[in-house]
Amino acid sequence: MSDSVSSDNPDLPGTGVPLPPMSLARWGTEAEAKELNESIRGLLRNVLGVTADSGVQFDPAAVTASPSRLDDDDIAALVTLVGSQNVSVEDAQRLPRARGKSTPDLLAWRLRPEVDCPDAVVAPASDDEVAALLDWCGRESVAVVPFGGGTSVVGGLNPEAGRHRAVVSVDLARFDSLESIDAVSGEAVFGAGVTGPRAEELLAEHGYSLGHFPQSFPYASLGGYAMTRSSGQSSAGYGRFDEMVRGLTVVTPVGVIEASRAPASAAGPDLRQWLLGSEGTFGVCTRVRVRIHPVPEVVRHEAFRFPDFATGAAALRAVEQQGTGPTVIRLSDETETMVNLATATDSIGEGAAAMGEGTGDDGGSGDDGGSGNDGDSGGCLAICLFEGTAEHAESAHAATRAVLEAHGGTSLGAEPARSWEHGRFGAPVLRDSLLDNGALVETLETATDWANIERLRDAVVVALTTSLEASGTPALVMCHISHVYPTGASLYFTVVAGQRGADPLAQWAAAKRAASEAIGAHGGTITHHHAVGADHRPYLAAEIGEVGVRMLRAVKTAVDPHGVCNPGTLIP
Repeated sequence: MSDSVSSDNPDLPGTGVPLPPMSLARWGTEAEAKELNESIRGLLRNVLGVTADSGVQFDPAAVTASPSRLDDDDIAALVTLVGSQNVSVEDAQRLPRARGKSTPDLLAWRLRPEVDCPDAVVAPASDDEVAALLDWCGRESVAVVPFGGGTSVVGGLNPEAGRHRAVVSVDLARFDSLESIDAVSGEAVFGAGVTGPRAEELLAEHGYSLGHFPQSFPYASLGGYAMTRSSGQSSAGYGRFDEMVRGLTVVTPVGVIEASRAPASAAGPDLRQWLLGSEGTFGVCTRVRVRIHPVPEVVRHEAFRFPDFATGAAALRAVEQQGTGPTVIRLSDETETMVNLATATDSIGEGAAAMGEGTGDDGGSGDDGGSGNDGDSGGCLAICLFEGTAEHAESAHAATRAVLEAHGGTSLGAEPARSWEHGRFGAPVLRDSLLDNGALVETLETATDWANIERLRDAVVVALTTSLEASGTPALVMCHISHVYPTGASLYFTVVAGQRGADPLAQWAAAKRAASEAIGAHGGTITHHHAVGADHRPYLAAEIGEVGVRMLRAVKTAVDPHGVCNPGTLIP
């Protein structure tokens, strides 16, 4: 495996191309790696029959990159378009852009170290450079895969050349600025390569926040959020990312689209809705105009226990339909609550005994979490956060608490909600260690109407457990509601099983197929916020119908006549 290109030598080609920060076979960096505590190791050993000796370890020395199919003339042409420092064919640059961060991706680094890579990495810095690159790719039959944070979990980054002779990864990291703020309208324009943390830093300098915090937040980019219809953990308060987007710029092979002129319009179909969620299949997103809000004055926390999932779901429905105004509201089912996945990641596996220890202290943080004196660890845990001015947060908090308690909720105080907030980005890092220890761990998600929530949840749980048990392992299937709407909600599943046989990739593929078929058969969407990618593409036609497929293909043909934009993704 090649060493990383040194950015200290300006004479080396490709030194202007930023190296993605995450480790190849991990969600995060090596520094973020977490050892499993004894409770988790005991759970793996006693329930799943796996230990550290069971897992296949990642061997960096075994990794080999496919040779680039681009010749010297191709590289010279790319250099002419974007500059020599912004083109690389080094393995160290191509390998991190060869796979996303799903469990199959991470297992593939361990099990299939011969890696199909993009043939070059190109980092343009302007719309004109992107347009020239797309024009060249169309003429030369080279596919294009946009790269933001590299966090796709649905095969959205697969370097699929399709019918083309090669594929390039187009890194948007040089679109890295806060271009403007309109304080009167409450809007900001960002380059598409700005990451979530960087966006918050830049906005905070002006007293603002975006408030979009998906679990991919530490690494994902704003362009990636837009192109996958991301939904953040604060969606109850600030909406999904597609609701935050006021406009966006997409460079297509036939020209540039500047979508949206006004906050609302009757000037035909909203072109934003064609571009949001298009996953780079119509062109390359280079900037987004988003709704922003002042940094909240206070954040209040409270957790509640419900006797069962049905009671808790009904309570969340009442909160959303009455519009009491929490910023975050989420409900873990009995299994997820039992193993403590809903709170601090360092206490997973210890049971839910600590769940009722919240004190409900005020502490100057704006919390007034009730008595927090119910120590029963059963049932389902609900987490709530409230943000804004002191008056608004207090009012929303009181109104939400009243609804939740009226629907069977018991206050557990502020501490469980604070614990969740503190560790909410840590679960993907923990997955790396679980995979190393022989576990099979993955997530999937869907959404449906409130009336169908329990039916769909039960069907997916049965599909997953049946498939995994048939492979020779018990399965722990956990579920939570984390995004709510007046008419329905999302269901997010976390699956833990034992790796079995010589090919855990095939083992999981069978389970994912069973779950996807159950989702389709029981009225769910194939994806609520993970996007379609390559993984969900086989199920999209059944969801949108023949006419919907024809519409997508017609737009694809119109704006990408050579079919170079992310082939193999989204379009059935």
